[in-house]
Amino acid sequence: MTAPSARRPTVAILGTRGIPAKHGGFETFVHRLAPYLVGAGWDVSVYCQEDEGRSVWCDDWNGVRLVHVPAVRSGAIGTALFDLRSTLHARRERPDVAAVFGYNTGVFAALLPRRTAVVINMDGLEWKREKWGPVNKSWLWANEGYALWARNRLIADHPEIKAHLLERRDRGGISVIPYGADATQPGDLAAPNPLGLEQRSYGLLIARPEPENSVLEIVRAFSRRRRGYSLVVLGTYDPAHPYQGSVLEAASDEVIFPGAIYDPDFVRVLRVQAGFFMLGHKVGGTNPTLVESLAAGNPILAIDTKFSRWVAADAGRYFGGEAECAELLDSIGDEIRFDDAARARSLAVFDSRFRWEPVLSAYRDVFTAARAGAETPFASWPPA
Repeated sequence: MTAPSARRPTVAILGTRGIPAKHGGFETFVHRLAPYLVGAGWDVSVYCQEDEGRSVWCDDWNGVRLVHVPAVRSGAIGTALFDLRSTLHARRERPDVAAVFGYNTGVFAALLPRRTAVVINMDGLEWKREKWGPVNKSWLWANEGYALWARNRLIADHPEIKAHLLERRDRGGISVIPYGADATQPGDLAAPNPLGLEQRSYGLLIARPEPENSVLEIVRAFSRRRRGYSLVVLGTYDPAHPYQGSVLEAASDEVIFPGAIYDPDFVRVLRVQAGFFMLGHKVGGTNPTLVESLAAGNPILAIDTKFSRWVAADAGRYFGGEAECAELLDSIGDEIRFDDAARARSLAVFDSRFRWEPVLSAYRDVFTAARAGAETPFASWPPA
């Protein structure tokens, strides 16, 4: 008589808007992680936020079970209600592991059954972001605190995020695992440019139009003088919005605003053919779009923070603010767009730390250890 096969381990992925990815870094990451876990023998459920309807429904994508949960309301309250409804649904299903991306509603994890091992990706320092008022900052700070004080296992995407967490949590259980990216495709350089631009004729900035991402300072610095090339700024910019309008007003005619574009093929080709990439994020850990730019071989011009320096390392050239950004752009001139040595440094940093396989396998190993109640691996990155 044949012995029954072992039950497949189960994981519920919470906290993202869902997959296939159409939004930010968490969604892009889960878009890769969920099918990988299926291939590694896990049953995976991903909770997906829907704008319409009232009933929860499920379907399948690449072997991943998608649980569609209507948000009921729009905005931050709607997202919180989506997280609550998703957590209550997962509670009834009693998965072996609940993987929560972001701690914005981390307190809801207390609703999960005790047999479920909770692993939370702590994201960046959300409560420090300038866009939040006192009430929202207090809510985020409290949720971070709950995630730290409870029985949860934590993942930090950057060593400095782990260092911050250890200031409030005097015990272990914190793994450092960054994001990954796809290597450049051979045909991307030869593909038609999605904006009709010549290769290396532009720099690229991809960021939410928010003050802590330094978009205004970078656009002002770039626009101080004629550059002879363009700066492409992806994102939604509404003249009626105070901050977005100020960015538009500060821009010279060499700054191009094509809008918010989520088509991954479009963005990948645009990135690979760019002359350089600019990053202004002041808050957060490992920035996914910076990792993707390293994978594309972009020379990196980044704001000087402990976060960007760890990610870009010697592939980056760094500036401290608007004045230093303008000075850097002035000093590098046109040669940055054609700097093969800078491209090689970016690719070397990507190849050594940010390929998908070690990142995804590290997540699998953390989930496996959490399910077994074993010590959490990968306290640093890359793992020894």
